[in-house]
Amino acid sequence: MKVVIVGAGAVGTQLARQLISEKRDVVLIEKNPDVARQASSALDCMVLTGEGTNYDVLKQAGTESAEFFVAAADSDEVNMIACGIVSSEFELPAKIARVRSFDYHSIRLSEKRFLGIDYVVNPEIEAARAILLAVRTGAMSDVISFEQSRVQIRNVVVEKNGILDGRAMKDLPHILHEPALVAVIIRGNRYLIPSGDVRSEAGDILYLVAREEDFDGVFRALGKAPQALKRVIIVGGGTIGRNIAKRLIGKSLIDESRRSLFGRISGMVPSRDKRLIKIVERDYERCKELSQEFPNALVIHSDVAAEGVFEEQHFSNSDLIIAATDNQELNIVTGLYAKSLGVKRSVALVNRAGYAPIAAQLGIDVPVSKKNAMVTTILRFIRSGVVQSVHTISDGQIEATELTVPETGRAVNLAVKDLGLPRDSLIVSMEREGTSIVPGGSTLVCAGDHLILISKKEYAGRIQEIFKG
Repeated sequence: MKVVIVGAGAVGTQLARQLISEKRDVVLIEKNPDVARQASSALDCMVLTGEGTNYDVLKQAGTESAEFFVAAADSDEVNMIACGIVSSEFELPAKIARVRSFDYHSIRLSEKRFLGIDYVVNPEIEAARAILLAVRTGAMSDVISFEQSRVQIRNVVVEKNGILDGRAMKDLPHILHEPALVAVIIRGNRYLIPSGDVRSEAGDILYLVAREEDFDGVFRALGKAPQALKRVIIVGGGTIGRNIAKRLIGKSLIDESRRSLFGRISGMVPSRDKRLIKIVERDYERCKELSQEFPNALVIHSDVAAEGVFEEQHFSNSDLIIAATDNQELNIVTGLYAKSLGVKRSVALVNRAGYAPIAAQLGIDVPVSKKNAMVTTILRFIRSGVVQSVHTISDGQIEATELTVPETGRAVNLAVKDLGLPRDSLIVSMEREGTSIVPGGSTLVCAGDHLILISKKEYAGRIQEIFKG
């Protein structure tokens, strides 16, 4: 499979790195010569210096033989025009555009795709979705949910001398009083897909697999009983903070009359009971806009980094703080300081995926990587077919793949042990006719089975080959 990517920024580079590890043929187009040279040195793929809207550059990239075209430059207009040119001049099955501005959401599509764009991905909305999903489940951990499964993956940090410290993985269901399975352990800079005899260590991040309804019991056993999150502080009134406020207050992110173009991204988590929302923003003009848009919220004009702000505004009485500024270090420090004052739960937005496990180990309940949310969404489109969704763990090194076994697949009627799964790959959930099971080696795979697999990212192509129809 060949993929052409426009833009060698954080998203384009991580996506390219992910696809290269899967033995995909990747071509990266970047207009900035310095950025292009850095990408060429860091990535094992062709990197062209030029504009993604230039026909000759697109031709040089071999776009005519590509299966996917991803426009991930910093400019919405460049991304949309690039997709338009590709749609007009080349035969491609799928064109994906990164579009950040909500101004384009007023465009309606009829039967014809706008500028030939097949999929639109908005990084702010993807990050907001991840944050809102965590809020819906109590903001006790990061949450990975799946398209057609009740199973979720959530992470917990092993505290020194805590209930999980030094425990064998096979003993955790008894300790947690729920049928939970550890799929991945992040230990320092390493990751493990553990056997039952592996023991946890203080500082480990455990990724637990369980049904959504069982996680309340899991966190109760860990001393983190679910709590109502009624008093919420949102730090940062930018695009992400504004979108979170809209949903928590009960407004739709996109008017119903505008759902045609971006209908996919409006499937946010349902709003819950009324909350008391405070929005902290340091830009005065933006504060005025927020006050007009959210008359039922308290908008505070202040720099959250200024001394005494938390005490003056009595933030310690709050249930949840969501730090969603553009400064990831400020977000982490703000969340940690809020918790030290008594705020029950903290969510921090980070730009670099590698910061997420560090933030979790420091004490942030839910670190959300905007880049990871974006790349995960794009990968879901590229991995279509039997695959319903793909989620990355450990800075993209590990993937949780959701798929349905087709009737004509070679895996049908084979035992799990005979599938030829790559080493360190694990089927953590199998759903059949509404029943969830954790399959053993002798469990037979049937057509229509819904599977959740954990594997290294470089095995993505092999996994798809095993289960394809």
